[in-house]
Amino acid sequence: MSLKTPSASPDVAAGPPPDESSVRGPRKLLHLPHGGLLLVLVLVAVFTAVQADSFTGQQNLLNVLRQVSVNAVIAAGLTLLMTAGGMDFSMGSNAAVTLSVAAQLLHDGWSTPAVVVVGLALATAIGLVNGLVVTFTRVAPFVATLASAMLLDGVALLVLDGMSVTIGDRMTGLGNDELAGIPYLTVVAVLVLALTGVTMKYTTFGRDAFAMGGNEHVARLSGINVPARKLALYALAGALAGLAGLMLLSRLGAAAPNTAGLMTQLTAVAAVVIGGTSLAGGHGTILGTVLGVILLGVVANALNLLQVDSNYQFVVTGGVLLVAAVVNEFQRKSAPGGH
Repeated sequence: MSLKTPSASPDVAAGPPPDESSVRGPRKLLHLPHGGLLLVLVLVAVFTAVQADSFTGQQNLLNVLRQVSVNAVIAAGLTLLMTAGGMDFSMGSNAAVTLSVAAQLLHDGWSTPAVVVVGLALATAIGLVNGLVVTFTRVAPFVATLASAMLLDGVALLVLDGMSVTIGDRMTGLGNDELAGIPYLTVVAVLVLALTGVTMKYTTFGRDAFAMGGNEHVARLSGINVPARKLALYALAGALAGLAGLMLLSRLGAAAPNTAGLMTQLTAVAAVVIGGTSLAGGHGTILGTVLGVILLGVVANALNLLQVDSNYQFVVTGGVLLVAAVVNEFQRKSAPGGH
C-alpha cells in the first residue's frame, strides 16, 4: 500500500494571503506616528461635523485656530523644558500676569512696542526666577512652579484690582487679522513650534536637553553646563508664556480676572503629555504636542457647538483625553521598537 502526501485543503489553499495594503480605516492610522492620537482626533472631528454643520464652516475653523494658537505657544516651551527633565506649572499664570500688566500699561497710554518689550522682559524674568529656585535649591520643579503659579495668579488679580481692563483697538490686528486666510496668531504659533522643533532636533542646545532629561548626572559628566542650560530653558519658557499672554490680550481686547492662569497651564500640560513627551524627561516630540493641542481645541469647540451642559464639559474632556492617552500609548508600545 502506497503512502500519499496529504494535499492541502482547498479552503486553506484558496486565494493569496491578505495584502497589507488592504488594511484601511482606523487600523491604517494606527501604523502612523502618533496614530492613536490622530485616530481619536479624526473620530471627534467626524462626529462633530455630522452633528453640527457649523463645525466645518470657515469662521468656526478660524476661531478654533485662534484659540489653539495661544496654548500651542505655551505647549512648545513646555515640550522643550519637559524633554530636559524640567517642569513649569506657572506658565499659564505667567501669561496671566503679562496680560494684566500689558493691559494696564496700554490703558495708561504706553506705546504698544514698549508694552511688548516690558511684557516679554517681565515674563522672562519670572521664568528665570523659577529656574534659579529649581536649579539652586532641592525643591522639586513640580512643587516650586506650582507654588509660583498660585502666587502669580494672585499677582494678576492684584494688578487688575478685580476689574476688567480694555485696550480698545490696540494690538487687535494681531488677534483678529489674517495673512493669506490664516490668522496672525496661528502664524506666530507655527513659527514658534517650528523653531522649537528645529532646536530640539538639529542644535546642540536641543541635544543637551535630551541628554539632561535622560540622565542629568551623565550629562554633567559629559561636559554639559547643566545649571546654565536649566536657567536658559526656564527663561525661554517664561518668554514664551509672556508671548502667549500678549497673544491672548490681542485676541480678547481686554484683561479680566481669571483669564489664563493655572487652568490654561493644565490644558497645555495635558496636550504635551498625550502628545508623547515624557514626564520623566529624555523624550519629547513637537508633532505630538501639535496634535494634542489641536485635539483639545477641537473637543472644546465641539462641546460648545453641541451645547453640552457646562457641568458635563470637564467630564467629557477628561474622558476624551484619557481615551487618547490610552490609545496613543497602546499604539506606541505595539509599534516596532516600542517599549
